[in-house]
Amino acid sequence: MTARFPVPPEAVAGVAASMGTDPLTLADLLRVANTAGFDRWQEQIRRTGGCANPIHLTGSTVTRDARTGDVLYSYSTQDEPGGRLRVACGNRRASRCPACAWTYAGDTYHLIRAGITGDERKNVSAEVREHPRVFATLTAPSFGPVHNRPDSGRCRCGAAHAEGDPLLGTALDPGRYDYASAVLWNNHAGDLWRRFTIYLRREVARLAGITQAELRELCRVSFGKVAEFQKRGAVHFHAVVRLDGPGGPDSPPPAWATVALLDAAIRAAAARVVVLVPAADDQPARTLRWGSQVDVQPIGALGREELTEEAVASYVAKYATKAAETTGTVDRRIGELAELDKLPGLPLHTRRLIEACWALDGVYPERLLARWAHMLGFRGHFSTKSRRYSTTLGALRQTRADYRARQERRERGLPEPGDDSEGSTLVLAHWTYAGQGHTPGESWLAASIAREIRTNRETARQALADLTAQDDWEVCA
Repeated sequence: MTARFPVPPEAVAGVAASMGTDPLTLADLLRVANTAGFDRWQEQIRRTGGCANPIHLTGSTVTRDARTGDVLYSYSTQDEPGGRLRVACGNRRASRCPACAWTYAGDTYHLIRAGITGDERKNVSAEVREHPRVFATLTAPSFGPVHNRPDSGRCRCGAAHAEGDPLLGTALDPGRYDYASAVLWNNHAGDLWRRFTIYLRREVARLAGITQAELRELCRVSFGKVAEFQKRGAVHFHAVVRLDGPGGPDSPPPAWATVALLDAAIRAAAARVVVLVPAADDQPARTLRWGSQVDVQPIGALGREELTEEAVASYVAKYATKAAETTGTVDRRIGELAELDKLPGLPLHTRRLIEACWALDGVYPERLLARWAHMLGFRGHFSTKSRRYSTTLGALRQTRADYRARQERRERGLPEPGDDSEGSTLVLAHWTYAGQGHTPGESWLAASIAREIRTNRETARQALADLTAQDDWEVCA
């Protein structure tokens, strides 16, 4: 068989360098490109969006006419490259799979935006625009001074740090920085948020001069939130918070429900939240609270505020796909501390936070600190919402799956399910997990495909935005 991309052996190193890869990856890439079924393999990867870590399945599916039993369509992975079908991993983290994370970010954008502007396609009334809405940020307290870029221009160390300075966020005096409290705070951040939502409803009732029972009959507090890691390794939360009527986004809130009241309720609730960590072994008792920096901004009411609805949704979507990467930590669980010695690029500040998790794991075994050391102790959900905030990620994924299923049926000439004029169908399927991931050469090719898809989507999005003045994520899903 003639090689698709023949490369003389003596030129391999130069070609690999020009492609930004190594000779071994290039050799594997050429192997893949010259394998029978390469075109079908590319098609599979394109259908996953260029997934970096696809799931491999083996099996078959048969579509029959439910009344006659006739086979309308059959499929088996036996004829696929390697006898496998590759499907997207669906990981939300950009550090693991940029392609799937991009889709997740788009879904999050639509979810958050629907709760701000309304969207009839997602069963959220446009009247929600008239409800009190704010963008709130709750931060962690200080655990010791860190290198920063204050308004004065110079850090406490006397230097004027550039924006990308690796010292930013690291402790000025590591010997006095409270690493134990920092990781325990991260570990309990989910508890702090849960208690905040409870106190917020109580504060809304108090400021309105009604009881909590009356509040349930008159007003509902809805929110969508995302977690973000600061450079110093502490989690903070961004949230869209909204006041609705008792029926949710489709019902108007009472006249007393204003942005000013919501602002005051958020600040009062944040100040009340306390999580107590009892003393254990050599560790003292700790009282965990939110930091003093609580920011609350109105969202685009009457078009006067600079904080637009689209900007808020984009900001939340951006951080929905991130974890603790901004601190330089690893993106996988750490089996033992010795693994850190094999990571020369790990920042010292981050390493000390990870070591603090392991040191406290036996003191607070129920907190699973070592298990979550790669997340600097944080074990909560990065993105959550209240029940009636807007649509759900599951509903958005189902809409996309239904659309693709309709495409498949049209391409194969199959009737729609339940279509009596054509006869309903019955699908019998059997699938088995057969592995996950790519070889080095496949990874390089998949990344190239993902970049091509992303470029084409961005070009289409920009063309649509130029024509209709729609926002950056309008065609994302």
